[in-house]
Amino acid sequence: MSLTLQFVPYAEIENLSSLGRIRKLLNAVKEGKIVLLEGRLKKEEETELIKTTMEEINSEFKGIELAVIYPESHNLDPLKKMRHQFINALLGDRRGLTIVGPASIVKEIKKDPNKIQLFTTDGPKKSRKKKGSD
Repeated sequence: MSLTLQFVPYAEIENLSSLGRIRKLLNAVKEGKIVLLEGRLKKEEETELIKTTMEEINSEFKGIELAVIYPESHNLDPLKKMRHQFINALLGDRRGLTIVGPASIVKEIKKDPNKIQLFTTDGPKKSRKKKGSD
């Protein structure tokens, strides 16, 4: 069983409508891909993504797992904090990383300031017969 990660640069979705962004992400996830989106969706778009997902759940599509990783700036010295606020004003939704994957593959996404852990479900196990002896 192979695992496909698809990186989506923010530039690829910035000119799409909210519905277009949601469709692009959801279509990739429905193909069994784990999407790594540069930046993040607006809160309303996240809500709509979850709502749309719930409406489309069926026997083949079990839903999504979603995590947003956003760079923390509260532990920075005042000058760096000001610089981060300026960058946020310029870049907006480009800061951070959004991970969206199919619930049938992604069991859980854990995040902390230093790492992201993505737990996947095991696929069906195939029995192997050994050839010869060691």
